Amino acid sequence: TGGAWLRAFAFALVLAGMGATPVWAGAPEGVVNLNTATVEQLTRLPGVGESRAKAIVALRQKRGSFRKVDDLTAVRGIGDASMAKLRPFLALEGRTTLPPQ
Repeated sequence: TGGAWLRAFAFALVLAGMGATPVWAGAPEGVVNLNTATVEQLTRLPGVGESRAKAIVALRQKRGSFRKVDDLTAVRGIGDASMAKLRPFLALEGRTTLPPQ
């Protein structure tokens, strides 16, 4: 019916307001390995530009490998809201599989 699409749209707006991305919105699949990713690979993450990617690499070089994904909050500008968006795309081992945007 005509109301069904409106309810779906309203639900999508609520999800977007909460920072969630509906699966049907074409969200990319894959992960970025924080311990091996290059600056270019890190920029594939949502909200991560070149300067933030360089800061992640610098932190990794300074402190060594990330032991947990939440260690990323030590990078300036990455807080709880950013982590909520990034967490599904982060890994600590294995290959980086997140495709370029």
